[in-house]
Amino acid sequence: MSPGRPPQTAEQEPAAPPHSDSQLRSSVAPTAGAAGEVPQSATARTAAGVAQSASFEVNRPRQVLLVDDELEMLRALERVLRARGYVVSTANNGTEAVELVRKVDFDAIVSDIAMPEMDGITLLREIRKYDLQVPVVLVTGAPTVDTAIQALEYGAMQYLTKPVPTEALERSLDKAVHIRRMAGLRQRAAELLGQATLQATDRAGLEATFRRTLDSLWIAFHPIVDPRQEAIFGYEALLRSAEPALPHPGAVLEAAERLGQLDILGRIIRDRASSEFVAEPRAELLFVNLHVTDLLDPHLLSPSSPLSQAAGSVVLEITERSSLDHVTDLRSRIATLRELGFRIAVDDLGAGYAGLSTFALLEPEYVKLDMSLIRGIDVSVTQQKIVRSLTSLCREMGIRVVAEGVETTSERDALIDLDCDLLQGFLFAKPGKPFPEVKWP
Repeated sequence: MSPGRPPQTAEQEPAAPPHSDSQLRSSVAPTAGAAGEVPQSATARTAAGVAQSASFEVNRPRQVLLVDDELEMLRALERVLRARGYVVSTANNGTEAVELVRKVDFDAIVSDIAMPEMDGITLLREIRKYDLQVPVVLVTGAPTVDTAIQALEYGAMQYLTKPVPTEALERSLDKAVHIRRMAGLRQRAAELLGQATLQATDRAGLEATFRRTLDSLWIAFHPIVDPRQEAIFGYEALLRSAEPALPHPGAVLEAAERLGQLDILGRIIRDRASSEFVAEPRAELLFVNLHVTDLLDPHLLSPSSPLSQAAGSVVLEITERSSLDHVTDLRSRIATLRELGFRIAVDDLGAGYAGLSTFALLEPEYVKLDMSLIRGIDVSVTQQKIVRSLTSLCREMGIRVVAEGVETTSERDALIDLDCDLLQGFLFAKPGKPFPEVKWP
């Protein structure tokens, strides 16, 4: 697989947190060799592997793809580059170019912008579906500010105007080949260290990565339990994807925000969560996270949306990590959601913006305490005082308290003593496909 080509992956759990130094050392620890042989260290093996790759990269032919609907121009450039030692492939339209990109690992691509059916900007976006890192040089005989901005936004390495001087084109291609091969060496080093993830570096690449993320998106369900009754109270729906370039929910949300597609992502998550949850009758509640911008989405407030059809069993979690100040008509939006049957939870309490004003605005039925308040609460007097005050306040307001991130029996016992109503965490179950089995330690 080439370093710039998106890897094929099976559906998987989110990537584990980055290795610690000790974990990394153990994961690549040297094995015993033949008698008298001194094992290589992980660093030495990595350096040797990268050096071998570097030798291969330097010595292999430089492969370039030229794309232009003007055949005379195409042939002239092809002759010039072949004379300079390049291996040249040609295509006279975008469709042909995409087919070649699927089959060949090019070091650089040079494409005209103004072509029928598929212009150079569209071609660049198509290329990023198959190769995130190959440098693309766009050329045009009719330069405009708009096309220049688009070319740079979608990740063109350079934007040249026709007629392109041979020297200028050669300089661009030499630079492109060096960039491509350096990216390959970085990827090879990451693979040898077990840290390989392929990141999109431009808008076109990010769009391609995000589309793959949506295609592989699935919903994990994490139980919320009543520890006193040893019963499952509900499930939180959590975003998961098999796309390695966006390995955790935070990365997916950041990509959606950069691309202006938070509303699309939110709708997909809500629709899939509700469809899986209502597939069979359930007594438990479904907790669904909302990004603040979701509150502005008419689809959320529509009585005909899939989530609204199950509103009586749904709790909408609104995070305290984001400000609600820019949400216009917040009270009326919350009132509409309640009329549909939804209940409201304030999520991540203790981690973000809000104070008691959030409670006044949202009037939640549930509060979820951030795990930063929960971790090690059995030994922290300060955390115990904070949580006791919060549970007391919530009880007076008729709000039920959920403690997130419970991992030990000592934390569980402390939270029960502090009057937390519901608990959630790996102590009881890990998030999984519908529906994880709960253990009662």
